[in-house]
Amino acid sequence: MKKYFILFMLFIALDTTAQSWTKDYDYVDEFAFGLAKVSKGNKYGYVNKQGVLVVPLIYDEAMTLREGKATVQKGGKWGYIDSTGKEVEEFKYEDAGCFREGLAVVRVHGKYGFVDHNFALVIPYQFENARGFAEGLAPVSNSKGLWGYINKSGKLVFEYQYNFADFFVEGQARVMKNGNLMMIDKKGKEVKENEQ
Repeated sequence: MKKYFILFMLFIALDTTAQSWTKDYDYVDEFAFGLAKVSKGNKYGYVNKQGVLVVPLIYDEAMTLREGKATVQKGGKWGYIDSTGKEVEEFKYEDAGCFREGLAVVRVHGKYGFVDHNFALVIPYQFENARGFAEGLAPVSNSKGLWGYINKSGKLVFEYQYNFADFFVEGQARVMKNGNLMMIDKKGKEVKENEQ
């Protein structure tokens, strides 16, 4: 029994030591692609699973890695780093989202569009606001503040008619129309929540 107790205490000590580096930061995010976002004194960077700072605390804002890249901000502009911490896109965006389904939403000159992993513009800057793709559709808004959905070709699939539009999850999305919150399916029809 004493042997098991010593082993248990050793395990606890090792586990505590392994995570002791977390105390060095104000915030530690979950790991994604081998890195976790950390912050200290309003600056962000990334550590590996051993707690080694791989990406210095030089960013004003940062997001969790998705699809091997993370959106980071410095000097008031957004760019991207890869999972090694290398800056892979210049800091030229006024706003930028995470990669979702191979595309990321970005804003230039006040308009949103979508870029691919090579940062080629795939869907032109034409939207007043936009969110990322989920299940092949992305919520976008027009100059009147109404939301609709586009597909990955940039074609408007659901007309601009919603006051608010969220991501699709399991074939359904939460939207607001004329002040009423509702769920719609991928045909744009109203459904009861989690009804298939």
